[in-house]
Amino acid sequence: MRLRHGVFTCLTLATLALAGCKNSVPVSNDDDYATGRIAGRPGGSLAGADGFVLSTGQSKGGAAQDAGGGALGVNAYLWRGALDTLSFMPLSSADPFGGVIITDWYQPQPGNGERFKATAYILGRQLRADGVKVSVFRQVQQGGQWVDAPVSSATSAEVENKVLFRARELRATNGA
Repeated sequence: MRLRHGVFTCLTLATLALAGCKNSVPVSNDDDYATGRIAGRPGGSLAGADGFVLSTGQSKGGAAQDAGGGALGVNAYLWRGALDTLSFMPLSSADPFGGVIITDWYQPQPGNGERFKATAYILGRQLRADGVKVSVFRQVQQGGQWVDAPVSSATSAEVENKVLFRARELRATNGA
């Protein structure tokens, strides 16, 4: 009786394991998996061969996807443009789902008594000028301590323009 119970348990577990494979997506070859071009998954994977890849918010026909289509709430071109533009600064935190990139302090020339930090916010799913907001922070060294210092509003606007330029460049390269 005990043997029969063990066989029944094994068969039940095997059936459940196979049932879990019912909705799996076949991968045609290793190249598709490595490059993030996985069949049945729009936008590829989050970490494809090109690094961190997000959905562009458009279907193959160019129409915008609905919010429930599995796409993230931020524009992928703006996200990548912000990462590329701020890549010279050490990255402290990046939240692709919330659209926030925070850098750590960066000193352009060590010993000059000045350092910068930036926070980029991707505000929407469209590639628009008002879809990105960058805040730049500056500190100067006084008496051996770092003290907050003002930053020109033109500095933040200049970084935002560079993010937009890079995002448009990425979109043009992608053929959208």
